[in-house]
Amino acid sequence: MSRAVEANVDGLVGPTHSFAGLAPGNLASENNKGLVSSPRGAVKEGVAKMKRLADMGLPQFALPPVARPDIDFLRRIGFGGSDGDVLAKAWKDAPLLAAASASASSMWAANAATVTPSADAADGRVHFTPANLVSNLHRSLEHEQTGRALSRLFPDETRFAVHDALPLQPHFADEGAANHVRLCADHGEPGVNILVWGRSAYEPWTGRFPARQTLEASQAVARRHGAARAVFPQQARAAINDGAFHNDVVCVGARSCLFYHERAFEDAAAMREAVTRAASPHFEPVFVEAPEADLPFADAVKSYLFNAMLVSTPGRDRLTLIAPIEVQETPTARRLVEGLIASNSPIGQVVYVDVRQSMRNGGGPACLRLRVVLTDAELAAANPAQRVDEGLVARLNDWADRRYRDSLSVADLADPLLITEARTALDELTGILGLGADFYPFQRV
Repeated sequence: MSRAVEANVDGLVGPTHSFAGLAPGNLASENNKGLVSSPRGAVKEGVAKMKRLADMGLPQFALPPVARPDIDFLRRIGFGGSDGDVLAKAWKDAPLLAAASASASSMWAANAATVTPSADAADGRVHFTPANLVSNLHRSLEHEQTGRALSRLFPDETRFAVHDALPLQPHFADEGAANHVRLCADHGEPGVNILVWGRSAYEPWTGRFPARQTLEASQAVARRHGAARAVFPQQARAAINDGAFHNDVVCVGARSCLFYHERAFEDAAAMREAVTRAASPHFEPVFVEAPEADLPFADAVKSYLFNAMLVSTPGRDRLTLIAPIEVQETPTARRLVEGLIASNSPIGQVVYVDVRQSMRNGGGPACLRLRVVLTDAELAAANPAQRVDEGLVARLNDWADRRYRDSLSVADLADPLLITEARTALDELTGILGLGADFYPFQRV
């Protein structure tokens, strides 16, 4: 097997980052609706997290945000005139639709796509399927630009396959890698692809909150990627109804370790059996279950412990947990982590990061990144301008200081000046990241 590493592709926060409360079932998003956000602070928090990972010796890339506000979307639903007129009319007549057009939710790159590494794909290429995200209007507007961004980052079609999103209708509701975990003995060796779903398209869903991922979507992605050793456990219905809108709110995995809450899966025993069977004879998975008695489910959601990143770092035998600072501030979560580190568990270290702007909208460290396993040759074929190093970090921080507002209320999203500000910022970003002068739709008009 070829040597491979797990790279992280983080979404940059867009200029329209706000707390508009657009995602039912995302408790943080609902609870913080209407707060004043800091787009500049948010993008710099994300860049700092990327730098932290790069400094730890892990390949790290930056993914551009989608262009917002989405004036083309507003035109398609009947608003006309100049771009400023379109925005003003939409906010006057349909403010919820206008807010959706301005969402910066593409920052959460865990929803960008599902990825199958070349070691598991039938044709030996790395496969990407951009998530259609049809469960929420504001997110369903992202997939075309996401596919374009992935194609610019991974342009070599002999090594990478970037597919279109699945059909845009509820049977194939797809939320991307937020519901996918890959386990393996080593990144370049055969792995088990765990694709978690919340509902079947052919069975009624009567939960308090929507179940966003369908079984049919997970199966379709595995088929088109030729993904070997795929298993399809169901997320617990009660977990969804209690605020786990994606599986990565209650489960995270890396290498051979799956770390999850006791209430994460509808049938945890069946999940363990299926994963163990799929892993044989390549490796033996290790399951680390957090009991409800030690970590109440509400604390798991509040702290986003399982939305930490679990990573394998150079020079360390045990895994490192990259956790939001909220874990440190939640006594039950902190004690659980400290106990795992003190024991003989696969988790040997925790690093806390501050991503509070993202957390207030329900996105922790894991939400901000898309994991992509790459061989040395595949890593070399990625766009080098998007690889995070000291120089790129400095350029991105300078860009954010000059181009982003320090504060933004939901009402400010109606400001027509924001259209020009956002486009100016993103036009400059295409030069920083080597994306070409035709990357965004507004650049091609």
